[in-house]
Amino acid sequence: MPKYRVNREALEQAHRMIDAGEHDDSTSWSDAAPSTSEGNEVRDEDGWDAYASWHLAEDPDASERTKKRYHFPYGDFTKVNRSAVVHAEQRASQNDHPEIEKAADELLQHLDRVRS
Repeated sequence: MPKYRVNREALEQAHRMIDAGEHDDSTSWSDAAPSTSEGNEVRDEDGWDAYASWHLAEDPDASERTKKRYHFPYGDFTKVNRSAVVHAEQRASQNDHPEIEKAADELLQHLDRVRS
């Protein structure tokens, strides 16, 4: 199993977006998850850095500038989706990625503090 590392830039972007009110607390991730073509559009129009910034984890063993490198999306390329963060936390826990689980939990706590 690959050893992922936390994508710090993505985590910081997610915090800024939550602070700015750019989050969705009500749409399920199955409804909000972007399609492959939407991901390709972001990558093609805004570049790999923009695409990467929407994923909480990187696989350092995967080639840069490939989709195999980026994992655990936290939003739909427009806003943070609470269900996506919950999903990321659960998947990280189930697949023994404690650093990613901790990063997702940190985001959830931040989101809950901002919402209350």
